[in-house]
Amino acid sequence: MLQIETLREHLIELGLKEMARTLDYRLQEAADKDQTYFDFLNSLVEDELSAQKDRAFKTRLRLARLPFQKTLADFDFAFQPSIDERQINELATLRFVHEAGNVVFLGPPGVGKTHLSVALAMEAIAQGATAYFVKTDELIADLKKAHEENRLKKKMRKYMRPKVLLIDEIGYHPLDKLSASLFFNIVSERYENGSIILTSNKSFTEWADIFSESVIATAILDRLLHHATIVNIRGPSYRMKNKKRSGLYPSKEDDKS
Repeated sequence: MLQIETLREHLIELGLKEMARTLDYRLQEAADKDQTYFDFLNSLVEDELSAQKDRAFKTRLRLARLPFQKTLADFDFAFQPSIDERQINELATLRFVHEAGNVVFLGPPGVGKTHLSVALAMEAIAQGATAYFVKTDELIADLKKAHEENRLKKKMRKYMRPKVLLIDEIGYHPLDKLSASLFFNIVSERYENGSIILTSNKSFTEWADIFSESVIATAILDRLLHHATIVNIRGPSYRMKNKKRSGLYPSKEDDKS
């Protein structure tokens, strides 16, 4: 027992806490199954590796600042028949991430754009990639403050670092000239260097109104769409669906009565 405790202390000193935690179980398993030394050691190492991967995943997930945790399995494709489920499953292979491509979800509020973007980010995080979520208003406010404080270059690194950058809700508010320029910088710097997943309630023909002028809108779209998958969602709102179920919003049948 003293030898086992000494070994456990050495494992802890080496930072192999999971191996130390499962040592007794693996020793008993080795005795019960008459395992070889290799099988015993391999089981211990797999315990540690699994624990380290789990810790790394949780760290990436925390740093991503996702607004919620939802996967593609949680998405009701039957409710949104305009979405090609095969296309979404192809995106979930993350080939677009390896190719530094982009994904743009277009559609009215409540149709699942953010859910799908978060689900793809969750898949990327699970496969070892880094991700970061930010709403457009928060992104612009952060960049403008850094610009005013003469530290924009340093702040830009924050948005260049993640493998996948999620920019949510572009189009809800028009951007002034400085804001449009800052947004262009993000898209331009990440062009062919890192993936962007973007959601918008506006069609591309309306982006000139978002960015105040057509020239910068065209420049943004040129870089954003060069290597991009466009998912245009045309369907009812999930939020209205849930309100109807709860009786807070009249259904068509109620309207007829």
